[in-house]
Amino acid sequence: MPPPADIVKVAIEWPGAFPKLMEIDQKKPLSAIIKEVCEGWSLGNHENFALQIADATNFYITEKNRNDIKNGSILRLTTSPYQTAVQLHERIQSSSMDAKLEALKDLANASRDITFAQEFINLDGISLLTQMVESGTERYQKLQKIMKPCFGDLLSFTLTAFVELMDHGIVSWDTFSVAFIKKIASYVNKSAMDTAVLQRSLAILESMVLNSQDLYHKVAQEITIGQLIPHLQGTDQDIQTYTIAVINALFLKAPEEKRQEMAHILAQKQLRSIILSNVIRSPTPINDEMAHQLYVLQVLTFNLLEDRMMTKMDPQDQAQRDIIFELRRIAFDVDCDPNNSGSIEKRKSMYTRDYKKLGFINHVNPAVDFTQIPPGMLALDNMLYFARHHQDAYIRIVLENSSREDKHECPFGRSSIELTKMLCEILKVGELPSENCHDFHPMFFTHDRSFEEFFCICIQLLNKTWKEMRATSEDFNKVMQVVREQIMRALTLKPNSLDQFKSRLQNLSYTEILKIRQSERMNQEDFQSRPILELREKIQPEIMELIKQQRLNRLCEGTCFRKISSRRRQDKFWYCRLSPNHKVLHYGDLEECPQGEVPHDSLQDKLPVADIKAVITGKDCPHMKEKGALKQNKEVLELAFSVLYESDEYLNFIAPDKHEYCVWTDGLNALLGKEMTSDNTKSDMDTLLSMEMKLRLLDLENIQIPEAPPPIPKEPSNYDFVYDCN
Repeated sequence: MPPPADIVKVAIEWPGAFPKLMEIDQKKPLSAIIKEVCEGWSLGNHENFALQIADATNFYITEKNRNDIKNGSILRLTTSPYQTAVQLHERIQSSSMDAKLEALKDLANASRDITFAQEFINLDGISLLTQMVESGTERYQKLQKIMKPCFGDLLSFTLTAFVELMDHGIVSWDTFSVAFIKKIASYVNKSAMDTAVLQRSLAILESMVLNSQDLYHKVAQEITIGQLIPHLQGTDQDIQTYTIAVINALFLKAPEEKRQEMAHILAQKQLRSIILSNVIRSPTPINDEMAHQLYVLQVLTFNLLEDRMMTKMDPQDQAQRDIIFELRRIAFDVDCDPNNSGSIEKRKSMYTRDYKKLGFINHVNPAVDFTQIPPGMLALDNMLYFARHHQDAYIRIVLENSSREDKHECPFGRSSIELTKMLCEILKVGELPSENCHDFHPMFFTHDRSFEEFFCICIQLLNKTWKEMRATSEDFNKVMQVVREQIMRALTLKPNSLDQFKSRLQNLSYTEILKIRQSERMNQEDFQSRPILELREKIQPEIMELIKQQRLNRLCEGTCFRKISSRRRQDKFWYCRLSPNHKVLHYGDLEECPQGEVPHDSLQDKLPVADIKAVITGKDCPHMKEKGALKQNKEVLELAFSVLYESDEYLNFIAPDKHEYCVWTDGLNALLGKEMTSDNTKSDMDTLLSMEMKLRLLDLENIQIPEAPPPIPKEPSNYDFVYDCN
């Protein structure tokens, strides 16, 4: 007979005594269990004791998390969170440097537990730490020369404890004084500072800026870009990552009117070239967190273009019209002075002819072409940059097309406007950076005007593709589709420079794109005749069952999921997998992402599949409703799903990527007997169905399959031709 579900067998440790094996009744109050344990070791005042998980975390057992205790768990009897908090509160105020250092080290470790953190914060522990940072360290600075390592450790553990306590979200960031901010900023501004102190200080400044608009202004007054730049010129990638994170935070929270000013300062300080030489081209491989911060910086830099992208041209604005005159002058080397151009009618006729050659839709008043947003004035900016900085290529494109037949000319004006719009879509100009994305492009860090240079390469590609396709004006949209495909395929190869991007495009000519498309079409060919459609319908259930089995097999292998917290770089993981008999989901926390599968017995938590009520995705998930900042994050929303089980409890997931999201939502729906509706299922169905069809029809190659079955012949008038074997 199996043991009762509420009884858990555990071992409990107490310093200086042999561990005890005992059964815990989960229905009994936790205080009663602690009292029973204390009495076993003849310990009084049981209310001053608590139970901890005996592992590296040392997390306290509470009424909320007691269900996490599993059979075979090792627990430790220790002082209660309140008593520990009181003791540490006193110890960190010790006059002995060594005692203070040990106390701060213990505090930094204990503060990871939210139960302890709550008790320590209730004792006004945060204020004590901030006071120690603001004033308490002054007297230690006198000893810094003779006790430098000790001073660095003291400050490091103080700031670590502070970061851990604030990470629980119990205390608002708005409560901190200017003196505290100045002190933290001073640690960042010093050239020779302990690495651990510098890391914590940068992390605190980033959190302040991101969590409070008021603190942003205070931090911005204390920290300048010039003071942050030297930290990027070292070799410590963690320091470089934290530094770029602070720059990104200041960029993100800056008022719109100040962002252009900040971008100008970044350009003056040569941030781009410093990052390129010290980070991107560094011999140290770029880790995920650095890649994310570089991606965020890339997005924020391109978002500076949004204002021009969403600004319509004012046809009455002479300064803006002068830009169009400049495009005309460079292309045709003509004098734009209206006084030297004859009569008004003659000038208008000449302008109309030239604007037609330049490829504008509105030949009479090209300013009207730039009233569409996006791309607005950004398209005109790109055209002017191309005309001035790549003058020979610009003149060649304009004159080459103006000498062609009308229907075969590639309209430079219209092409530039549509191409700018397309590039803004590809680079997602105006969208907020994604929380989990690491998709930065090294080539955009190789030039101060990378977007404009990107446009110049792509407009020449468009003209080349137009000629290769022998396109006419009716084919404009088809050409743009091919150009988009060429650009996207070249970008996926992550070229290291704009020249490398250009050479990759040379290998993606229209002929090559046709070959790629033909190859893909052969793999996804869809036959439309009625007999073929009937055969497809017949074998479709078999393919769907095959996909279902694959999804369930993948669930049995399991997946490592990342825990999303307010502090991204403290990576925490958990693992979930389906039992081989498809009856139970096994899951549990991990210290690091595993290499290969994790065995069932190391995953302490279980969820019977029979208890699952529903699978919820996207913004309806509880953890997406709780995370306010993530609400705006489209990519995280697309990867979130939750499992609802008994008592309206949830198991919350954020998939590592779109593929795993599809695998898990499909697999869970299959377990519940529901339809698998993910994009991957549709794609797998098309691929497998197409392959199965080709295999079955292999013998019918080059044979015409009739639409209708052949007619049944009439019965013969007699059956005399039948041979009787008997």
